Amino acid sequence: MAEHDGGPSARNLEEGRLLKELEAIHRTRHETLLYGSDDALVTHTQRMNELEHEYVRRHPRRAQTAGRTRSGARARHAGE
Repeated sequence: MAEHDGGPSARNLEEGRLLKELEAIHRTRHETLLYGSDDALVTHTQRMNELEHEYVRRHPRRAQTAGRTRSGARARHAGE
C-alpha cells in the first residue's frame, strides 16, 4: 500500500476503511480550519478531497436526497 503525507492512497483502501477515513476527516475539519497551521489546512484539504473523490468514483450512482440538490434547495427556499 503506497503511503504519502496524508496516509495510504484512498484508491487502495478497502470500503470500510475508506468510510472510516472519511468520517474521521470530516470530524476534524472544523478544528483544523480554526486552529491548524496553513500547512495543516492544505494537507487536510488535499486528503479530504482525495478521499471524497475516491468515494464518488466508487459510488457514481449513490443515493441523493432531494433536499441536498440545487433544485431541492430552491424549492425549500421558495416555500419559506
